[in-house]
Amino acid sequence: MIPIKRPVAPPALEKNLTAKSKTLREESADTKKARDTWKNARAVRRDLKELLAGMAAGFVRCMYCGDSLGTDIDHFKPIARDPLSAFIWENHFLACSHCNSNKKRDQYPCDPSGECLLVDPCREDPYDHIRLSLPTGKYLGRTEKGKETIRVFGLSRPDLELGRAHAYIRCESMLRDWSTRIGSGREDVANTVLRALVVQPFADVLYAMIKKSYAPGAANLFEADVLAALKIVRDKVETQNVMNSFRNP
Repeated sequence: MIPIKRPVAPPALEKNLTAKSKTLREESADTKKARDTWKNARAVRRDLKELLAGMAAGFVRCMYCGDSLGTDIDHFKPIARDPLSAFIWENHFLACSHCNSNKKRDQYPCDPSGECLLVDPCREDPYDHIRLSLPTGKYLGRTEKGKETIRVFGLSRPDLELGRAHAYIRCESMLRDWSTRIGSGREDVANTVLRALVVQPFADVLYAMIKKSYAPGAANLFEADVLAALKIVRDKVETQNVMNSFRNP
């Protein structure tokens, strides 16, 4: 999971979302009513999905696992928990069917004060709550919110851990290739390598590498040539701009 920048919804879409939300409030809609209204709002769902796809990492990747194709519109706060939030723009994320239907479903854990215990990647940096072990691809919770996020979205699934571990190897190789191309004066080819690097699935692996490159023990984690290339990439484009480039071209 990486930070996601949420754009302002286009005026036409915002108008439709506001109108739908107003109707639900006026009707004091329950879960069934909200779900039926959502199901019948085909044009709104189409426009929402298009907007979400444009802000998703890589080639329309799931905003939770970062691996599979984002196919579903997920309500971060489930309709079952809050029917009136069904058409709130800030409550929508693009998810794969596995994360949405098989894992998260209507889960929305909260602490005793009522604060949600799931990381919202549009409001906070997931790295503050979850740590990625690069060699193993395993996520570890830094906080209670991080642990619940890993559990609810199933981020410790064996296929995801194996995929992240392999992505780490690919990232190292591509960083070396990028550095070699830069060193030989082939910046145009180097930029192609960099673009391929940042749009691959598991963008969270590169993000974790960038974050870890700042750590005092970075020299013990990365081989010297990888760390040197990583620092150039990191310093060439500020981290947030790098993450923004993970969105679709």
